[in-house]
Amino acid sequence: MDLTTHEDIEAPIEFVFDQITDFATFERSVMRRGGDVERLEKGDDDGLGAKWRVKFLMRGVERKIVGEVTQADKPNAMEMTLKSKSADGALRVDLVALSRARTRLNVQFEATAKSIPAKLLFQSLKFARQKTQSRFKAAVAGFAEDVEKRYRT
Repeated sequence: MDLTTHEDIEAPIEFVFDQITDFATFERSVMRRGGDVERLEKGDDDGLGAKWRVKFLMRGVERKIVGEVTQADKPNAMEMTLKSKSADGALRVDLVALSRARTRLNVQFEATAKSIPAKLLFQSLKFARQKTQSRFKAAVAGFAEDVEKRYRT
């Protein structure tokens, strides 16, 4: 399964990179939604090597994911791998400076199933491809909007 989208943000590339590597904010967001986050590794200043174990409920079943920042090229890109018992994934974020105060955020998510239930889940997401893509795009657009608001204040 592969999802991609991009958004233009009215903020400098350095500020946007700092926002996508503000892991404490993401950790609090997961906890507010009922998940449990345990940081395993802190990582470098740019986030490289940071690692987490996340537990959350999805469709009535507790899921466990281990995420790790595997690549960080400040301020241009970051890649994170996600591993669980039934699926693996990769999230890649690329930033392109369009001008001094405008940045393009490119986000790509790839996931592969390792179990039959995960394959069934991904198959149902593929059948609803347009809805899945629009939800992904809406989530990235919401993040871009929040970054713009934080930059203005």
